[in-house]
Amino acid sequence: QVQLVESGGGLVQPGGSLRLSCAASGFTFRTVAMSWYRQAPGKEREFVARISSAGGTISYADFVKGRFTISRDNTKNSVYLQLSSLKPDDSAVYYCNAYYIDRDYWGQGTQVTVSS
Repeated sequence: QVQLVESGGGLVQPGGSLRLSCAASGFTFRTVAMSWYRQAPGKEREFVARISSAGGTISYADFVKGRFTISRDNTKNSVYLQLSSLKPDDSAVYYCNAYYIDRDYWGQGTQVTVSS
């Protein structure tokens, strides 16, 4: 079955960086576009970034403003999100997403907390 497992979250000071990883299994990873979303307490889940199956097309939410970078390694069935210049408002649970055979799949999420 489809499985997405995120890792790499943690506590970081404002202005700091983190690299999130998502390991995928149960489907042909190299054929599926992958996305990152996030959800802060009391807020709806929101789109962060998306990368096409081969990595040639990338899109970001406006709030990213050059601070985050999405990438993937199809040899490792993994997608990454490099977070930089982090702000307290970036604190949230970050989720990996795959839209596969007409449905969304989600990981369990990884917590990112930006605080001094």
